[in-house]
Amino acid sequence: MELTVLNTAGKETGRKVQISDSIVNAEPNDHAIYLDVKQYLANQRQGTHKSKERSEMSGSTKKLGKQKGGGGARRGDINSPLLHGGARVFGPRPRDYGFKLNKKLKRLARLSALAYKFKESNVTVVEDLSFDAPKTKRMIEILKNLNLSEKKSLIVLAESNKFVFLSSRNLPQIKVINVSDLNTYDILNAKNLLFVEASAKKLDEIYATQE
Repeated sequence: MELTVLNTAGKETGRKVQISDSIVNAEPNDHAIYLDVKQYLANQRQGTHKSKERSEMSGSTKKLGKQKGGGGARRGDINSPLLHGGARVFGPRPRDYGFKLNKKLKRLARLSALAYKFKESNVTVVEDLSFDAPKTKRMIEILKNLNLSEKKSLIVLAESNKFVFLSSRNLPQIKVINVSDLNTYDILNAKNLLFVEASAKKLDEIYATQE
């Protein structure tokens, strides 16, 4: 598949980038996508939730009433879970929500997500994004020229660029990522993928040649 390379003014440069058919025509695996996105979201959870159990409460341990004859439950001390302000039974404890997925499955999930974007024609290639200093106004202008100002977009760079990141940091619909750090969640969470020419070529090298 050939993609037309545009300049920052939104005009065609006359150049094209070749994307391997093994990426564009990959058979999407929805279950692989589900597992990879599930793992990504699970890894975002801090897992620091904690509620106090009976042995951790600071209240008195004195028994409040007789064992029998009170007409109610045998509730014990003031820390009882039966009382307002008491402990919680089987409350949440700190835990790690992460789980393991095989590398081949994660690669299949990314390929599937990329294939969906290419089939939906939601991929744009721009020749370069170069900034001498952080300029959010300039980034807004470029996105407008590319008809992406109203779309949630993922900007994919060949390598880290501090000024591009800072220029888009205050734009809620834009996220910047390196092509080597692409993940299934970010690909699907964006309406459009915006590659620079170098990152589009690198994408083809990473996913078309790797077995």
